[in-house]
Amino acid sequence: MTPELAARIESARAVLAEAANDFAPAVFACSLGAEDMVLLDLISRDRLAVSSFMLDTGRLHDETRELLARARKRYRLAIDVYQPDDEALRDFHQSWTDAQIFESVTARKACCNARKVVPLRRALSGRGSWITGLRRAQSPTRTMVPEKSWDGEHGLFKFNPLAAWSSDDVWAYIRAREVPYNPLHDQGYASIGCAPCTRALKPGEDERAGRWWWESADSRECGLHPGYFDAKRP
Repeated sequence: MTPELAARIESARAVLAEAANDFAPAVFACSLGAEDMVLLDLISRDRLAVSSFMLDTGRLHDETRELLARARKRYRLAIDVYQPDDEALRDFHQSWTDAQIFESVTARKACCNARKVVPLRRALSGRGSWITGLRRAQSPTRTMVPEKSWDGEHGLFKFNPLAAWSSDDVWAYIRAREVPYNPLHDQGYASIGCAPCTRALKPGEDERAGRWWWESADSRECGLHPGYFDAKRP
């Protein structure tokens, strides 16, 4: 492990400890992506008072579900699962079909809202802070992600301990500490979400290009992370 990565690990540990100790109860939004497996490992190693959850949209890859079981066994952590509300899904299907998400950004974001954003509100209710695996190098929409910001949408602080990490940093950590990860990464998937909306990368593409690849790069967010550029609490 290089000195540079060791320094970034210590910085990430400090950010995690701040969330856990100063903004309790802290919760980690774990998608089981490579970044989130790093964070899960750090939280477990430092025995931080941080609970974890994932959003099961109902359209995840089998490999992602299998990784959830492996992660629970490896870290002995209770990773809660939040699923879409039946009412939210009914509202979506009153206006759109599943096929229309490939034709309309509005339809696709409505689907993400029902399957991700609405369950997230439940997961964050009553929390003092939340933690994510966002990194600045992931895509053009995330280049200004801070390590800490006030999330006015949910009324709590949001921590991104790996904001300054590169993809190489993430994978160096995974290899050094033998962290379990989704086998789809070995097939060229850099960012893994719902199965219909995720593909492997093509040469030269940014890390998030495999998500909603039929859209322009500036729209490839699902709505889970609005307003993370404002680091000041109102």
